[in-house]
Amino acid sequence: MTIEAGTLVEDEALTLPDDKAYLHWTPVVAGAFAAAAFSFILVMFGVTIGLGVSSTSPTWRDASAALSLLSGLYLILQAIVSFGIGGYIAGHLRRRYDVAGTPEAETRDGFHGLAAWALAVLLGAALTAVIGAATVHGSSSALTAKDTTSAEPLLSYELDRLFRAPRPTTNVAMGAERAEAGRILMTSSSHNGVNGDDRTHLIQQVATTTGLSAGDAERRVDQAIAASRTAIAHSRRSTIILAFSIAAATLLGAVSAWAAAASGDRMGTWQ
Repeated sequence: MTIEAGTLVEDEALTLPDDKAYLHWTPVVAGAFAAAAFSFILVMFGVTIGLGVSSTSPTWRDASAALSLLSGLYLILQAIVSFGIGGYIAGHLRRRYDVAGTPEAETRDGFHGLAAWALAVLLGAALTAVIGAATVHGSSSALTAKDTTSAEPLLSYELDRLFRAPRPTTNVAMGAERAEAGRILMTSSSHNGVNGDDRTHLIQQVATTTGLSAGDAERRVDQAIAASRTAIAHSRRSTIILAFSIAAATLLGAVSAWAAAASGDRMGTWQ
């Protein structure tokens, strides 16, 4: 078998190698690991410069919708770049027994890039699941130990303000009281909002805990309900943007990996 000017010519005395597998896993794995590594680096870089799509910081609630959209756009662009690099590597390194530039060759390269994309996505999902499981386990342990609520840390600032005493006192809200208040405030984002009984109970709880008058406690509760509704709305918006950005980034990453793998074929070497 000889190669002349990028064309595969078969000699009668020679045959193609027996290993004609449609998919070669070595370049696929290499491309997947490269894509995952570049994605991690670019995501960390984006978080460092303030382009994180979500945050548990109370100050994130003041972020504009434009910043959230910019963060989502960055997530999409980094996926295109990362999966493009992984797809190029997979397409460039695969063993070739076909002629570059033909529909069959481009299809094979595309599938190599797509396989690298799929493996990189699975690696990222597995890593996210492990980190998420560890976080949930740690949060569950903390919740059990402190008797706090699922409203933490989303409404931690509102709960701090709600039970802030005007003067030093030993009658500070305990974990159970804070947890109950957090669950009540979480209903502020519902269609009907906080019902009257819960609002009255919360006013009494704040007055008893902080020593405020009934009127001051009522005003504080109303402020906390309004602030909680706003915080939950901002969190919901960020979650929607994050989910949409991840879905779009994943799909566009597949397209980028396929196209980059075909480009790797045209610039690859014959084996």
